[in-house]
Amino acid sequence: MNKRRDRRILIVEDETHIAEGLRLNLQLQGYTATVVDNGVSALEKWRQWRPDLIVLDIMLPGIDGFSVLQSIRLEDDRIPILVLSARAAAEDRIRGLTYGSDDYLAKPFHLEEFLLRVERLLSRSEVGRSVDPTIPDPYRFGENTIDFKSGTAECSNGTIQLTAQEIKLLKLFVLHRGKPLSRAQLLEIGWGYTGEMSTRTVDNFLVRFRKYFEKDPKQPRYFKSRRSVGYVFDPEG
Repeated sequence: MNKRRDRRILIVEDETHIAEGLRLNLQLQGYTATVVDNGVSALEKWRQWRPDLIVLDIMLPGIDGFSVLQSIRLEDDRIPILVLSARAAAEDRIRGLTYGSDDYLAKPFHLEEFLLRVERLLSRSEVGRSVDPTIPDPYRFGENTIDFKSGTAECSNGTIQLTAQEIKLLKLFVLHRGKPLSRAQLLEIGWGYTGEMSTRTVDNFLVRFRKYFEKDPKQPRYFKSRRSVGYVFDPEG
């Protein structure tokens, strides 16, 4: 029995000739492969189809590949993700690996090398992936504790049961602690939207976080606003 037939690969690539070439060659190797050509469709297909591996371009219409990568990693730290991009600079590779890609292959690439990397990632995924070490769990700041596994938070208001979206956004802030995040970034990564959604949605979640975690929500220490930028999470307060 060919195990590859049971392995599903999602190709996220907007250049048709590259996408179809990858799909054909993966199918010739015995994998089941499908293609989407933009970031929004990538997130929708990932949730619906639950592939075993994602091949991800960075320069995509709508939501770029880096935002897709971060959005997936907020919910799933196990699925192998291979970034395949024309952006070959060292800072792009570092950025991709920092955001949670398992491998980064620059275009143009050798097909045989690509297929070997796919096989290696799928073999490694059978063993399992460790929890992201950049997010301690539970995570503590000030007098607050967030338990991401149980989805609860301990703060001055007592125990709070967090929603799935609150957990996702809190992880995003912790991953980027000390760095400003724009409302557009929060919408793209946290919700998978390209900008049609009102930024008031983001603001409403920050109001909640300040109510949960700040002694004085009107004078926040941890979840701060940055004029003309967005928000920054400062765990040192």
